[in-house]
Amino acid sequence: MSPRTVLYFTSAGILLVGLASAVLIYLAAMNDTSDSTYDIVGGFVYPGGGAYNKKYVHDLQLYGGNAAMLGDQFTRWFAGLWRGTSLAYTVACIAFVLAFVFYVAGNNSSGCPKSDQTH
Repeated sequence: MSPRTVLYFTSAGILLVGLASAVLIYLAAMNDTSDSTYDIVGGFVYPGGGAYNKKYVHDLQLYGGNAAMLGDQFTRWFAGLWRGTSLAYTVACIAFVLAFVFYVAGNNSSGCPKSDQTH
């Protein structure tokens, strides 16, 4: 098999495995209810955002300024990419990018290896 064919098959394999994995992750995340957080205050249960409340935001901005706020928001966003349905979208995007890279590499490679020897 030529290198071009190997790269094309690799691209197709990555795309199929990545998309199948993304679908399975998405279906598993749809049934998972453990992502929701609740705060218990005074014996009552309230839906909450965990530690992200007004006091936390105030203290973070007081001690770290706007840079700390942006860093915290970026960290929470990036951590959110690896949980639940967001993980399925992340896996699908990574599969598309990797498959595209292998496809372009196969498209730019020569069909058969060149020989430097002259007969």
